[in-house]
Amino acid sequence: MYEDGDQLIGRSPAIRELREDLAYAARSDAKILITGESGVGKEILARQIHKQSNRVRAQLVTINCAGLPDSLLESELFGHVRGSFTGAYRDKPGLLETAHNGTMFMDEVGEMSLRMQALLLRFLESGEIQRVGAERAQARVNVRVVAATNRNLTERIASKEFREDLYYRLNVIHLTVPPLRDRREDVPELLDYFIAFFSTRHALPVPALAPEALSQLVAYGWPGNVRELKNFVERLVLRARSGLITPADLPMEIMPPPQAAIREPVRGAAVDRMYDRMVNGHEPFWPVVYEPFMSRDMTRDDLRALVSRGLEQTRGSYRILVQMFNMPEADYKRFLNFLRKHDCQMPFQKFRNLPARLDRGEMGEGTAGMAERRRADV
Repeated sequence: MYEDGDQLIGRSPAIRELREDLAYAARSDAKILITGESGVGKEILARQIHKQSNRVRAQLVTINCAGLPDSLLESELFGHVRGSFTGAYRDKPGLLETAHNGTMFMDEVGEMSLRMQALLLRFLESGEIQRVGAERAQARVNVRVVAATNRNLTERIASKEFREDLYYRLNVIHLTVPPLRDRREDVPELLDYFIAFFSTRHALPVPALAPEALSQLVAYGWPGNVRELKNFVERLVLRARSGLITPADLPMEIMPPPQAAIREPVRGAAVDRMYDRMVNGHEPFWPVVYEPFMSRDMTRDDLRALVSRGLEQTRGSYRILVQMFNMPEADYKRFLNFLRKHDCQMPFQKFRNLPARLDRGEMGEGTAGMAERRRADV
């Protein structure tokens, strides 16, 4: 999905349905929640909603909620008054005031702290702006809020990381952008668009794609979605040696491994050995599992089986799983992002009520220690 005037590129059933949903969403002023994996084009969808709405003459203002600490995010959204903190030399309006009569796009809203969620909920209910350091509300604004996230908010609600009342405030109209791997028929059209776009931008001849190269690009999984495809095409255009792009011009990560180099994926006993190396041998997840997976020595089904086995022991707690697989606590988000990117994150709820099953590592730890760990949050 990418913008081409007021259109979304793609002819797949998923994009046709999304285009229809976009049209009815743009006609209203209802709040919208856009969900989808990283890189699918959620911001582009928000821009199209604004362009097709009756607010198009006002501003579309965007903010990434994941990139700012609480204090700065509050100031950016609501503004501040002079002297409210060090460096506040003058009154400053926030982005919500700037977006008056327009649209506010809040990306990665699932990353907001509970405190910021409460402030946002208050604004959604009243429309009032109270700047940081002010004693009362300064203004009431008319802003349409479009929020987006790559998180599963219902899971975050269950783990007390996202407010349920805020979720229902934001989720009046829900649009889901499908990953590129689920709409491979859109890949040729996206490739044509980006090849022409970057050839024009860099003043280069427009290369053609050989049928064999196109087939390999359609077959590729595109874990980074449209963002990955866009960046890939720019590199391809800049490095094109002739007017024809062949399979020899494709990078190694796009190319399938040579037939002679394909090894049997790990199965059964090999997965057991990996699990044993981490749980009983105390080896870290990254060299034991991540490296073989990225080298295509194990499949997604193998990784899912390994994660599921661990979640059975932790009763669905990913935080405990990070410890059990010998990763530092700081790797928690990296671990979840890796699983999400490769469609291997398992719903934790189904593991919550499983009967206890003791593996050898759990026997060594003792029931008291394991019970204590299982009481931790996801």
